[in-house]
Order: sequence, then C-alpha cells, then structure tokens
Amino acid sequence: MPIPIVNSIASWFLKKRFHQIDLFLKYPNEVQEELLMQLLYKAKDTEFGKNYSFDSIKNYRTFADRVPISSYEDYQDMIERSRLGESNIFWPQPIKWFAKSSGTTNAKSKFIPVSQDSLEHCHYAASKDLLCLYLNNNENSQLFTGKSLRLGGSKELYKENGTVFGDLSAILIDNMPFWAEYSSTPSNKVSLMNNWEEKMQAIVDETIQENVTSLAGVPSWMLVLLNNVLETTGKDNLHDIWPNLEVYFHGGVSFLPYAAQYKNILPKKDFRYYEIYNASEGFFAIQDRNKSSELLLMLDYGIFYEFIPMDTYGTKDEKIIPLSQVQMHKNYAVIITTNAGLWRYKIGDTIRFTSINPYRIKVSGRTKHHINAFGEELIIENAEDALRKVCKKTKSEIIDYTAAPIFMEGREKGAHEWIIEFKTPPEDIHYFNELLDNALKSLNSDYEAKRYNNMTLNKPTIHVARERLFYDWLKANDKLGGQHKVPRLSNSRIYLEGLLKLNS
Repeated sequence: MPIPIVNSIASWFLKKRFHQIDLFLKYPNEVQEELLMQLLYKAKDTEFGKNYSFDSIKNYRTFADRVPISSYEDYQDMIERSRLGESNIFWPQPIKWFAKSSGTTNAKSKFIPVSQDSLEHCHYAASKDLLCLYLNNNENSQLFTGKSLRLGGSKELYKENGTVFGDLSAILIDNMPFWAEYSSTPSNKVSLMNNWEEKMQAIVDETIQENVTSLAGVPSWMLVLLNNVLETTGKDNLHDIWPNLEVYFHGGVSFLPYAAQYKNILPKKDFRYYEIYNASEGFFAIQDRNKSSELLLMLDYGIFYEFIPMDTYGTKDEKIIPLSQVQMHKNYAVIITTNAGLWRYKIGDTIRFTSINPYRIKVSGRTKHHINAFGEELIIENAEDALRKVCKKTKSEIIDYTAAPIFMEGREKGAHEWIIEFKTPPEDIHYFNELLDNALKSLNSDYEAKRYNNMTLNKPTIHVARERLFYDWLKANDKLGGQHKVPRLSNSRIYLEGLLKLNS
C-alpha cells in the first residue's frame, strides 16, 4: 500500500479517535463510572456476578462495599477451571488465551486471562492509539515508509485443553491482523522461536536487511539485541544500519538505567522515545507528548481503576479510593477491574500522579519490590533516580543491579547491600558508593533518618558484578527474554545471595 494512502488512513482514524480521547479527558470520572456499570452488566450472569449480585449494583459505592479486593491467589482456582475449558466463571465470553506472567522471577507462574474483549478493546486499541498520538505529535514522521522491529517474549504458545497460554507478546503476535505483520519485523516465525539465544541471532540476521523505522520492546532485552546488531554489522551506531530509524516505543522496565547507553548507539538529536505502561493484565497508559516523562492514563480500554495509598497498604487502616479521589505526588498501589474478568485485582504496581487534569502518571515501582527492613521505605523510583545522578557524575554506565538488606545481627547495625554490573565502571567504586548514599538521602527522608549518624543503617556495601552475571543468572533460572528481570529491590536476600554465589 503506498505510503500517502497509509498516512491518510492513519490521519482519518486519528481524528476519529481523538474525539473519543477528548471525551475521557473532559469527563474522566463519568467515563470510568459508566465503564464500571457496563462491566457489571455484562458479567451479571457469570458465576462471579451471581455470587456478588452484580445485577443489583447501581453505583461505585455499592460495588466497593460488596466486591472484595483480590490477588492472583484468590483467582487461581477459577483460572485453572477456565483453562480446563469451563466458561462463564468470571467473564461471559469463553477465555481462550492466558498470558503466562513474566513480571517477576518467582518460580510460580501466573496465567492471566485474556478475553476477546481485552484483546481487541484494550491491547490492540492501545497499539493503535500509541501510533495515533505519536503521528499527531510528529506530522513529518516517515514511520510507515519502513517496518517496526518488535521484540517479544521467547516462549512458544502451548495449547492445552482447547485453551492457549504463553507470553502476552506471543499471544498478541499470533493474533495480529495481516497488515500489522506486513509492517513489522522479524517474521512471526522468528518472533515466536522458543530458544532465546538462537532467536536473537535469527532476529539480527533478518532485521539488518530491512528498512527499520521504529523499535518496540523492553529496554533491557532490546539493548542486548541492538548490541548484537552492531557487533554483527561492525557499525558504530544504529543509524548507519537503519538511516530512517526515528522512534523507540518502550515499556516493561524503567528506561532510566539504560538511557545513556541508548544515546550512544542512537546519537541523532531528533531521535524520539515513547514510553508505554502495559502488563499481562492490560494496557494502562501511553506517553502522549514528545520528550515527556509522564504517561496519560487511558480510561476507556475496559479497565476500571482504583488505588490504595501506599502509606496504608497492607495495614488495618488500608484505604481504597476511586480515580476521582487521588492526589498528586502520592504513591498508590493500582487495583483494576477489567474486560477479561479480573475484579478489584491487585496488579502489584505502584504509581504517582503527576497531573490530575488530565490524569497523568509515573510508574514508581512494585508493591513487593522495595526495601523496608528498617522503616526506610526505599522504592525503585528512588533507586533509579539516585543511580542516574551518580552515573552522570562518575561517567559510568550500568547494565543491571539488585539490592537487599543486610539484617542486624547482635550489636551490628543494618545496611543495604548492592551488586551492580557496569558497562562502564566508575574509576573509584568507594566514591560511587558515597555519592549513591548521599543521593538516596536527598531523595528519601526515611532513608536519610535511618542513616543519620549511622543510627540504624550503616553505609551501603557495593559489589561489582563480573561481566554477564545477570544474564547468566537469568539463563540459569530459565528467565531469558520477554519481560523477565531481576527484581531491583527486595526485602529478602534470596536474589542477592544467588547472584553473589555466581559472582564468586
């Protein structure tokens, strides 16, 4: 299809879609309340809907009073029944697909239901919106003159009892319309290869022959792929291979630790980065402006949002609030009700609102991935910001890291222990440590209070990881590719101990 025609179609869709986006920008709370009522009505005759008398719920307050907050463990039995082919349990449509969650390195797998509604009206709708918002902000874009290099998970789709499970990316690729495959690289055959290391070289071999205009994937694994591309071609930067490359759509992990390395291999000043926030459970937010670090919360994808202020999370005073009651700059755990039949479900992510008109957010971490062994409440956002500042000052680059507590023993005080793999190490790791400690104090008053005069916490300990340590750890745990990652922060020492053992 000629490029001008493609751009005309995209422009037409863009104008049509902007009217709908404008509706939830102007009336966000009304759109969310109406959406909740639609979800309740659709599921009223399901087993779950009958258990909680959905047919008599007429407003949010009744819904919140009647339906409990849930976690995966609460859903596990229902999901297993659904995977065996039983229908109408928590959503009226038969659930054919289950996304095998790879959001954590826990051995236990989660199988998140993906309904036809969520596939079409959430995941694919968001992909279209991402392109529309990008094209609206960049009218001279040549995006459609070439292909998008997409990097998905390495799992094959496994058929079981008439249902299918695998990485969400594999499910999306397997169900893509033909025109989407035509505009993407590598081929579906290569994208769905199971062996990650064989797949990486196959992607390199296939994509270096293409006119790639955009990239899409998780920053950590995309960086591995792009470095392989440079090594195979012998080029210094990616523009020498793909001169029309103009944008990288990324999500899954924080981009901050990788920003400097991407700048080195994508040196054009006008190269753009667009962030998304999605998960197996749904697609939640999109960067809607150039050079922004904020994401627009998308309110009409069949997802109803609630939030738990993190200062009450897990306590007897835990409070759950709707979107209309959130405040800026507070840390919230995200609760979702979706068009795949997840009802008041804790996804395990935390966010902050940077704007409430419209609702824009930043992802701040995970409810389980923080260090609070001594009341310091260190979250991933603190760690990422501190490391970015310290790397800039010491001219160093980080590939990966994790941190955990050193617990108090006898009269010994506690501390934090880090293991960091550098691409470019600092000249003086002790100076790096001092700067990191000070940066964390400046960003987190609780950490600063515990570090005051070494009252509770001693200075951090930092280990420099050997080359490929984190890669080897992930490989040893069958966690290569997709959205697999080592938790950045943990109250447990299990990840750190495993890495230290491999590092010795």
